[in-house]
Amino acid sequence: MKDKIVVALGGNALGKTPKEQHELVKGTAVPIVDLIAAGHEVVLAHGNGPQVGMINLAMETASVSDAGTPEMPFPECGAMSQGYIGYHLQNAIREELLNRGMDVPVATVVTQVIVDKNDPAFTNPTKPIGSFYSKEEADELSAKKGYNMVEDAGRGYRRVVPSPRPIDVAEKATVKALVDNNHVVITVGGGGIPVVKEGNKLVGVPAVIDKDFASAKIAEILDADYLIILTAVEKVAINFGKENEKWLSKLDFAETEQYIKEGHFAPGSMLPKIEAALGFAKSKSGRKSLITSLEKAKEGIEGITGTLITQ
Repeated sequence: MKDKIVVALGGNALGKTPKEQHELVKGTAVPIVDLIAAGHEVVLAHGNGPQVGMINLAMETASVSDAGTPEMPFPECGAMSQGYIGYHLQNAIREELLNRGMDVPVATVVTQVIVDKNDPAFTNPTKPIGSFYSKEEADELSAKKGYNMVEDAGRGYRRVVPSPRPIDVAEKATVKALVDNNHVVITVGGGGIPVVKEGNKLVGVPAVIDKDFASAKIAEILDADYLIILTAVEKVAINFGKENEKWLSKLDFAETEQYIKEGHFAPGSMLPKIEAALGFAKSKSGRKSLITSLEKAKEGIEGITGTLITQ
C-alpha cells in the first residue's frame, strides 16, 4: 500500500544564493521523484531562513540607498521567498519527472499560515534569519534598526524574529484539491506567510513559522500517513558528539518525550524537528514520522534507515 507523504526539506536541500539554489535543487529533485515513482503521493514543504533574510536585507539596503524605494514588510519578503524557491523546486521536479517519462503536474501554492496574535513567541524572538555578523556589526544593526541579534552556534550573530506555532492553513482547500487530483504540491514554504485573523481579513505579521511545525500541520490537515523531516544527518542521536553517542532507529512516544525532557536535542536545530515529528505521530493512530537525510528518504520509508517515531 502506498502512502501520502509530506516531506519537509531542510536547508541543505537549498542554496544560499539564487544561482546556487538553482543548481542544488536538481539533485534535490531526484530522491523526491524516487518517492513519486514508487507510487507515493508527495507534498513538499521547505525552509526559507537564509532566503527571507537575504530578501529582507536587499530591500532594506535598496530603501536606504534610494529614497524612492520603499521598505518591504517582512510578510511580503516571506511571500517572495516562497515564490522563487517554489519556482526552482517545481521546475527541477518537473524536469526529473519528465526525464523518467512521468507526466505529473507540479505546482507551488503561496501559502498563508494562521497564527495566534497572542502567541507568547511574539514577546520572545528566537528564529534566526539572514546572514551572520560580527559582534560590532550586530550591535550596530540593533542600535539602528532595533533588531534582536543573538550569537548563533559559534558562527557569528544573526537577527532573530518571533516563531509562533501554526494554527491553520488558509489555502488548505486548494492544497487538498490539487493533491486529490494527483498534483505534486509545494506548500507552506518557509513555514508559510504568518498571518492573524482580523474579522474577514488575514493580516501578515513579522515572524517566521518553523517549517517543521508547519509541515506537521499541513500533514495533519491532509490526513497524511507519513511526515518526513529531512536534515543533514541520516539518523537522530542522543549524546550527540560525545563518547557515548547513540544513533536511534526507532522511537516510541514515551522514549521521545523522555529524551526531550533530558535535553538531548538542541533548540533551534534538532528539537523542533523532534517535537514536530512527535506531534504529528501522536495526532492520529497509525501516523508515522521519519527523520533522515534527503539522500536516504526512500530507504527510510522502506525501513532501512532513518529515525522512525511511531506509537
